[in-house]
Amino acid sequence: MISTTDLHPMLVHFPIALVLFGFIAECASLYFKKEIYLSTLGFYLLTTGTLMALFTLLSGALFTAEMTGAAAPVKETHETFAWVTMGILLVASALRIFLKIRNTENVNLKWLAFALFGLAALSVSITGYFGGSLVYNYMMPL
Repeated sequence: MISTTDLHPMLVHFPIALVLFGFIAECASLYFKKEIYLSTLGFYLLTTGTLMALFTLLSGALFTAEMTGAAAPVKETHETFAWVTMGILLVASALRIFLKIRNTENVNLKWLAFALFGLAALSVSITGYFGGSLVYNYMMPL
């Protein structure tokens, strides 16, 4: 039977993959300007990645054990970057949804959303690095 402590490790890879591949799709859409589906793919991967990041963040906050010793500051850094990532993803998703609903060509907002998407990809990578460090360097289950 699956316990609630297993939820975070089971969910953690989804936001990493969705956000990183979504940003790669957005970057590819800049290079292949005629291929509209790449930007649409990036949009759906961003919004899905944001939802999965929310579930993953909640599972980590609610169902993981407290850590002491040398692992405690690493977990604090991991949690901090998780919250930063969530904030960036929420703003980037809200901007992209706003642009999609309004069907507007506001270039400044598009570039802002793209920059935030890039920051989110970087931030989710850093979060994953510290989470992996907890598991592999400190043998702590998340």
